Amino acid sequence: MPHAARLLTLLFAAAPWIAQAQAVAPVTAVTLYPGSATVVRSARIEPGSSRLVVGELTTQFQVATLRVEADPGIRIGQVVTQDAARTESANAAQAALEAKIQALRDQAAALDAQSGAADIVRGYLERAGGDPTGERGHAPVDAKSLTAMVAAISQAATEALGRKQQVAVQKRALEQQVQALERDMQRVRSESRDSRTLTVNYVADRAGAVRISYQVNSAGWRPAYRAELDSTASTVQLDRLAQVAQKTGEDWRNVRLSLSTAQPRLSPVAVTPQPWLLSYLPPQPPQERRAAPTFAPAPAPAAPAGALLRDARDEAYEPPTFQADSAFATEFIVPTPVTLPADGREVTLPLAGQKLAAKQLVQVTPRLSTTAFVVAEVPKPAGVWPPGNLQLLRDGNYVGASGWAPEGTEKWSFSFGRDDLLQVRINAVQGDSGTAGVFDKRNVRRIADEITVRSNHRTPVDVLVIEATPVSTSDEVKVQASFNPRPTVEGWEQRRGVVAWQRTVQPQETARIEVGYVIEYPREGVVTGLR
Repeated sequence: MPHAARLLTLLFAAAPWIAQAQAVAPVTAVTLYPGSATVVRSARIEPGSSRLVVGELTTQFQVATLRVEADPGIRIGQVVTQDAARTESANAAQAALEAKIQALRDQAAALDAQSGAADIVRGYLERAGGDPTGERGHAPVDAKSLTAMVAAISQAATEALGRKQQVAVQKRALEQQVQALERDMQRVRSESRDSRTLTVNYVADRAGAVRISYQVNSAGWRPAYRAELDSTASTVQLDRLAQVAQKTGEDWRNVRLSLSTAQPRLSPVAVTPQPWLLSYLPPQPPQERRAAPTFAPAPAPAAPAGALLRDARDEAYEPPTFQADSAFATEFIVPTPVTLPADGREVTLPLAGQKLAAKQLVQVTPRLSTTAFVVAEVPKPAGVWPPGNLQLLRDGNYVGASGWAPEGTEKWSFSFGRDDLLQVRINAVQGDSGTAGVFDKRNVRRIADEITVRSNHRTPVDVLVIEATPVSTSDEVKVQASFNPRPTVEGWEQRRGVVAWQRTVQPQETARIEVGYVIEYPREGVVTGLR
């Protein structure tokens, strides 16, 4: 009885420590940056306790980024971290794939056993059927028995060889499945099988929450956008999206997610110049000139094995990232809780959307391409718009995607695909070369083209025709340009020498534009840019 009493006393004394080891501190909030993230865990504590133990943390965060905060009335003391290896997978997706691969390998092993059994049967049959006449000391076999024995051996051999062939086919199919699952495993495999335990000592005068935050690099986000043109209403629905992913080894379930354009992965230290020193060495006499001795650079110190493995893992997975050029960071709040598994899959999140009034045009650059494109111009909305991928839709139909880098202009222009109802042609009226001048002979190049635009639309459309005119950058090259009619836009989008005609074309109307250039340049030398 005394021994049992002492055992019960020890168990009751250990109960608080067991409860502390099972403390729940789930991920409650995450701030994603381009290529990194700040993870926040929260735990509820009661007064009177003195230690909080949180296990199964990822080892991918640097301890230097660890931060522990608490509500008023709770004072944080010593914080200790301890790493330990674990045999189970870090995430559910990886564990499921590992189980499937192991099951297939077990099936392959069973097939190997069946193949081995078929080989044993075949070997026995080869030995049994090798001496049917009794020449090796066995009793002679009559013709009737020999026929039956040969038939039995043939039947058994056929079954054995057929089973071996079936086993080979089944095993080949299993190997293909294993290879496919291993490719999936490579995609979802966590960066580490190790786990980290965090012990926080504190003094609590009242109940409250303790918040644990740390920085990880195997996570990130990049912006994306979707623009949809309603050609009937002349509006563009512009949606702001975010493509997020993480491979930290910790699943994030129902967390508050914020997206920041800050760049914690980049160096926070400003670059400072070093002194620019000039020196002069006087020439040496020939007998004193000697080759300067060369020394091989000292080898770089070898990196620890753990660092090499970590570098290899970092190169294997590149989290979503982008380059933000804004002077100050901007943060976007995802309106609903987010669940993001730790398998590296990209998830698209809608952030916000707005409908903008649009001015529709059909734009064409005949000298480059006779294909016309539907373009919508919208006023630039307020806010920060980092570069990202842009999906384009027109009247509910997907027309394509491209990279989009919003510029700091007052309006944006979106291209919503081809307009096959506008026919554009460029016809060469004149294109010859000659000479001019009596004493100072000069080359002369004459170019005359006619641009025709015909509309097969049922309603009037606004058409923008863009032309890049030759511009001389030398006093030796003279350019004379003539247009009929005159361009309505000079210096289109502030581009030197680019003009444009904007007009409304009626249904079945054909609009014509005449352009002509006379280029004079010296007979000697080379003029670049002539077409």
